[in-house]
Amino acid sequence: MKNNSFEEIGNIIRKAEKILLFPHINMDGDTLGSCAALCRALRNLGKECYILIEDHIPANLAFLDRGYCTSDQNIVEKPDLSICIDCGDADRFIRRKEKFQQSPITICIDHHGTTEFYCDYNYVDSKASATGELIFKLLRAMDLPLDREMGGAIFAAITTDTGNFQYSNTSKETHEITAALYDTGIDSNEISVELYENNRIEKLLIKNRALNTLTTVCDGQGVIAYVTQEMLTETGALMDETEGVVEELRSISNVEVAAFLKEAEADKIKVSMRSKYKVNVADIAYSLGGGGHERAAGFTLYCSLTEAFDMITEKMTDSLGKL
Repeated sequence: MKNNSFEEIGNIIRKAEKILLFPHINMDGDTLGSCAALCRALRNLGKECYILIEDHIPANLAFLDRGYCTSDQNIVEKPDLSICIDCGDADRFIRRKEKFQQSPITICIDHHGTTEFYCDYNYVDSKASATGELIFKLLRAMDLPLDREMGGAIFAAITTDTGNFQYSNTSKETHEITAALYDTGIDSNEISVELYENNRIEKLLIKNRALNTLTTVCDGQGVIAYVTQEMLTETGALMDETEGVVEELRSISNVEVAAFLKEAEADKIKVSMRSKYKVNVADIAYSLGGGGHERAAGFTLYCSLTEAFDMITEKMTDSLGKL
């Protein structure tokens, strides 16, 4: 199947009056920033629009919510339109899936290469560094002006999904869109402080504990680390405060691929993988029921932490052995 155009999607949005936006679970800056920018734009059009969530907003992203987010699934009893943003599949908003499907029309806007079309209208571009880039293009196609708040939300979306413009998904177009955001009057330093310099002590404690579990694979070409529920309890940290650990692992000299295992609950392990140059971690993720990009992907394993660790070690060793 091919993408619908932004013009088609924009026309559908203009016809709707009651709209729900769906970010993925374990929200990151891209999904929430993209939702926040679109929500403000649609409210400016006079639409009744909310961001429907099912988990808490990470502390460093709280500034993006200007009264947009709600966990009340009845806040809009009969939505005209549901839009999922940055969600590779409907399992990324599993507890809201039924509400999403109540709408007569659904739209998916995403940038993951493993995303399959599952909505009535779809726009998926794996070349985009972040879904925030696509929201920018959608608003431009709809001829909607971007104000400072929308510009800041899209900037947050892009900077977080590109590792502050360090990752390989950063392109010339990424910088061109970001440059255009400055025309809205954004203060990039102010946004960066909120995103990257607003950490609790507990985040540093859990990061230290997780890094102490580091194990190397294939003479240091691969690294694996993990975090358990017990470690979270002992440090007082939240699971979302382990965000960024997998990037720290990848940053180690000579490491090609990194994996970070998070014990969400007994026999449920969430895995994030990253690579530098050669290993396609999306292929690994897809083979285990997940998805993502060539250099950044994730999936969930329903087994013990030990079993998950062994499985990832095997997959990593196999991938590195083919280089």
